[in-house]
Amino acid sequence: MGVKESIYEWIDAHEREYVEDVKRLVAVKSVKGPAEPGMPYGPGPAAALAEAAKICEGYGFSVKNYENHAIAADMNPLMPGVDILAHMDVVGEGDGWDTDPYVVVEKDGVLYGRGTSDDKGPAVAALYAMRCIKELGIPMKKNARLILGADEESGSQDMVYYYSVEKPAPGTFSPDAAFPICNTEKGRYAPVFEKNWEPENALPRVKTLDAGIVVNVLPADASAVITGIDAAEVEKVCAKLAGELKVSYTVTTEGEDVKLAVKGVGCHASMPVIGVNGITALLTILTELPLADCESSRTIAGLAKLFPHGDGEGKAMGVAMRDEISGELTMALTVLHFTETGASGCIDCRAPVCANEENCRKVADKNLSDIGFAVKSFMIPPHHTPEDTPFVQSLLSAYEEVTGEKGQCYAMGGGTYVHDVEGGVAFGAGFLGFEGNAHGANEKMKISDMLKAAKIYALSIYNICK
Repeated sequence: MGVKESIYEWIDAHEREYVEDVKRLVAVKSVKGPAEPGMPYGPGPAAALAEAAKICEGYGFSVKNYENHAIAADMNPLMPGVDILAHMDVVGEGDGWDTDPYVVVEKDGVLYGRGTSDDKGPAVAALYAMRCIKELGIPMKKNARLILGADEESGSQDMVYYYSVEKPAPGTFSPDAAFPICNTEKGRYAPVFEKNWEPENALPRVKTLDAGIVVNVLPADASAVITGIDAAEVEKVCAKLAGELKVSYTVTTEGEDVKLAVKGVGCHASMPVIGVNGITALLTILTELPLADCESSRTIAGLAKLFPHGDGEGKAMGVAMRDEISGELTMALTVLHFTETGASGCIDCRAPVCANEENCRKVADKNLSDIGFAVKSFMIPPHHTPEDTPFVQSLLSAYEEVTGEKGQCYAMGGGTYVHDVEGGVAFGAGFLGFEGNAHGANEKMKISDMLKAAKIYALSIYNICK
């Protein structure tokens, strides 16, 4: 039996073990929390690293812990060949789940749970690729290292720490996207904005508004408390607009106030077109109500104008653009909070190669400033690795060998650990045609897809490290 056939047979034979290991990791709620001694991203991510280390050590891998920023498992003690960067932290669960997000449910060959597709399931697929090579005793001349981080969803300071201690291998990939290969990651414009006003008495007005948890998640849910208005009037406007906005809603009375809650469809903020933004839907409804002429109302109107519902490309903001390498700019209002004396929010913008300080950041900053916000912003440049590099071609070869399909590179708006790693690419683990709902409710992954990914990774490791 040849190497390829041995790899395929081994991975298929270990399907149930793979599922159990994914369940172990998903059971750890690894959402970032306040730093504690020895736990820079809080207890949850540290616990996930500890559980991952137990799994790796149980299969005979040497594991090193980098002060709970990350752990690294080495396939062998040889010279570096390839680094595989995955992460154990997850975004908050949000609302809308049909099951407990941290108890994996298996149904029709699909695993449901937070982290199954982003990024615990793919991380275990990479681990099983290394385990397969190791347990089959296939001779290697180089090492494959699996690096599992704990802060990918909140800024990737874990990799800043890791690379202050270690040097990257000659080749690096991250199983945190979709096959074939993402060799271009857009840049990012990420402003935080806020404004304050004196307490208001005008009626009717919005007293509070709450929507969004983290900047990189398009929020499904948004709610506002309105005072000085009849619930029936709010209900009438919602009934007129809900179908067009593609949201559901509830209107309830709370003392002398009315609470309006809308529900859209959450998703990763880099792909706003596949979701329904609860914030922009709520703003649209609020602008149709007879709100008093006061600062809170003017702020709502200004934001609704800059972020009309359904505009995920920054058209109203005046920054829509695209290029051949990286495609179109995406922009989403993902966090917004109002109190009785002010408002604050965040924008998630994924910027193509053609975007820069002049045509993107400064334009958007000015538009926010013009409606009274103080803005703090920055831009992260894009990442691009040429398709014709030997490393990329080796990965594409493994993909084509396993799938029988032509491998090619693509660009995306999401950012991965390789964004600042020269020559790095995102390589799987998802396949086109299956939506894993990363960052959304009922996140899922197909077991057969992950076994296929493990085979691709094992062949990649063999090609690079043999």
